[in-house]
Amino acid sequence: MTTDRDPESGWMRQPEAEENGSVLPASCAAVPPSEDPPAAPASPAQQGSRYSHLLLDYDGSVLPFLGGLGSYQRRLVLLTWIPALFLAFSQFSDFFMLDQPDKWCKTNGSLAGKRSPLHPGNDSSPAPEVMLQLPPLQLPTAATHVTSAPHNDSCLCHEWTYQIHAGLVQNVVSKWDLVCDSSWKVHIAKFSLVVGLIFGYLITGCIADWIGRRLVLLFSVIFNLIFGLSVALSVNVTMFSTLRFFEGFCLAGIFLCLYALRIELCPPGYRFMITMVASFIGMAGQFLLPGLAALCRDWQILQAVIICPFILMLSYWYIFPESLRWLMATLQFEDAKKQILQTIHKNRVNTESDIKGVMTELEKELARRPKKVCIVKVVGTRNLWKNILVLCVNSLTGYGIHHCFAKSLMDPEVNMNIMHNFYANYFAMAGITLASCLAMCPVVGFLGRRGGLLLFMILTALASLLQLGLLNLIGKYTQNPDTVILLNIFSGMSETVKNKFSVIFSIIGMFSSHAVGSLSVFFCAEITPTVIRGGGLGLVLASAGFGMLTAPIMELHNQKGYFLHHVIFACCTLICIICILLLPESKNQSLPENITHGEHYTRQPLLPHKKGEQPLLLTNSELKDYSGLHDSVAMGDGVSENTTVNGIKST
Repeated sequence: MTTDRDPESGWMRQPEAEENGSVLPASCAAVPPSEDPPAAPASPAQQGSRYSHLLLDYDGSVLPFLGGLGSYQRRLVLLTWIPALFLAFSQFSDFFMLDQPDKWCKTNGSLAGKRSPLHPGNDSSPAPEVMLQLPPLQLPTAATHVTSAPHNDSCLCHEWTYQIHAGLVQNVVSKWDLVCDSSWKVHIAKFSLVVGLIFGYLITGCIADWIGRRLVLLFSVIFNLIFGLSVALSVNVTMFSTLRFFEGFCLAGIFLCLYALRIELCPPGYRFMITMVASFIGMAGQFLLPGLAALCRDWQILQAVIICPFILMLSYWYIFPESLRWLMATLQFEDAKKQILQTIHKNRVNTESDIKGVMTELEKELARRPKKVCIVKVVGTRNLWKNILVLCVNSLTGYGIHHCFAKSLMDPEVNMNIMHNFYANYFAMAGITLASCLAMCPVVGFLGRRGGLLLFMILTALASLLQLGLLNLIGKYTQNPDTVILLNIFSGMSETVKNKFSVIFSIIGMFSSHAVGSLSVFFCAEITPTVIRGGGLGLVLASAGFGMLTAPIMELHNQKGYFLHHVIFACCTLICIICILLLPESKNQSLPENITHGEHYTRQPLLPHKKGEQPLLLTNSELKDYSGLHDSVAMGDGVSENTTVNGIKST
């Protein structure tokens, strides 16, 4: 068997045995000492250029030595859960602060400016009262169904009276009269938070890989307090939108660092469960926010109340340590030793139980210089960049098509009067999200990460294609005079049937697309190596942000191009179904620590390999160098198994 050289360390190793589509821990992949060929003792200089596999096998060696998920680690996990409630408040605050109210002209007392969800008639911006995302507002240059005189009369008003449906007495729209000619500024305010999130994910993710998760978390909290409280003191909508951009930037840093820390604290069997608990806590914040808004009554008070709890996170600098897994992966063994001693002391672990000699190996590597990696290194990889790209497209498609289903559900032609109520709309969205997360738990537990992602993507594609095709087919045949039988059956009922199908497909699509987006982010956190996990998460979360950005863009253009928008994302779901098959399965697998380990995460076939059937794919070493076929004859006398690139062993 040929040996393979680790480009990051220089030490020689045997090709890792693969199981279930991912690489085994380094300690398990090494050839037994009895089978090693005799070698001359290494000089101190040569020993200084090597590092131990034991220290890289965090899940198999270091974490068991620390006591697994001990009491100290459980307290740290709890500290990553609590801020999810505050983050949810900030994430959904736009629904209340930027809600479009009904309006009347206070000067003449006329009701010409009143907005009605069922009769848009005389308003200059005839849109539904409330949408799942924020309601679409038309630009002043957009064409309307009314004549020019009523349009001008409805906006010729110097003072408005508003009726807000979101539990507030005053919000951003009513404070600065963002109606008629100024209605487009509402969309800019919505853009600012999402664009801030996108830039925040990209930049803070790379910085977290370079200076650590803890430092990025602290600075994000500090600046979020500064910008968040400044938003409440805004004097005009321009200042509000600018500060919301920076608030979104800081919120992205907090969310990303907590997500990475949560993943890196857990053993393989607990990662998904602990991540889902954080999601449920975030949904609790979504359900509690309407009551909080009703208590605050004013958007400035609501903004201050949402931001102030982040003051508690300043204490994390003293009680929350740096990610030990990141310290070990970046070869910062001096800091890692201090943290290991602190952890075993708080977990009351007996140091004599160090059977594998983790501390002994750590003492030998204390003089090693740290080695940090940037996400741009992934460009030179063979498999890792493809995996991250596939998950980026999945998250973009999942969050992008989510708005298409939401728009269909809130379509005025559907005539669902209950969905035009703000709270019915808001809690319907929250309920669908909750149902999606509840369904993810058994599905991912049974099918795994890749199987669950594939199932939810297929459901999304079916809901989208049926909504685009079947509903138009019903309308086509019921309006065709040649199809007399169908016309008699569906006469007077075609619109009702079409609307019911549209609602069903919209709910199914929102349910499955949310699962696709959430699972893509979690999947990326598991297959991206520790040294670049922040950057990888940043890319996938930023892609999700681009998907969410399509909603305000369409609203700004008065829903023009909506059908094409849905068709494009429906085509993307079909592409994603094929690409998901190329991903590895990370369930119950150790997290990769460096880029080399990430490259050895390979896919497992969906169907089990038949016993005795010879695989057709070559091994990793054979793919890199065909001369390995000849070397393995001379060196592989003691090797009884051959591991293929798809994770199947053949004797």
